[in-house]
Amino acid sequence: MVVIAIESTDYLSAEHTSRFLYPLLHFLFNISPARFLIVHHYLRKTGHFTGYFILSVLLFRAWKATLRMPAAWATRWAAIAFFMTALVASLDEWHQTFLPSRTGTFRDVVLDSAGALTAQLLIYLYWRKHQIPRTRASGAA
Repeated sequence: MVVIAIESTDYLSAEHTSRFLYPLLHFLFNISPARFLIVHHYLRKTGHFTGYFILSVLLFRAWKATLRMPAAWATRWAAIAFFMTALVASLDEWHQTFLPSRTGTFRDVVLDSAGALTAQLLIYLYWRKHQIPRTRASGAA
C-alpha cells in the first residue's frame, strides 16, 4: 500500500512519467510522440491492474495467515482481500482528486477492482487444480 501511495503522488503523474518514459521508448523503439501517448496510457493502466492484482494476492495471504482455517482456500479470505483492495483503490482515486496534476476516476477504481477480482479468481482456480480429489483422499484412509 506504501507503493500505491507513492505512485499516487504528483511525482508519478502522467506528465512526470512521460518525461523519462518517452526518451527511453524513443531510444529503444524509435516511437513517435503520437504513438507514445497511446503506449503511455496503456502502460499506466496496466500498472493499475497489476498493482492492485498484487495487493489483492498479498491481502489474501495476510488474511489466510490471520484467520486460520483447515482449508487451502476460503471465501472469507478472498472476499476480505477483494473488498479491502477495492477500498484502497477508492481511497487512492479520491486522494488523486485533491492533486492538480492527477485525476481520480471511477473507471480506475473499476480497473483496479478488476485486477483484485482476477487475482482472487486465479487463486481459486489454482487451489481447485491442486486440491486432492475427495474420492482418492477418502479411499486412501
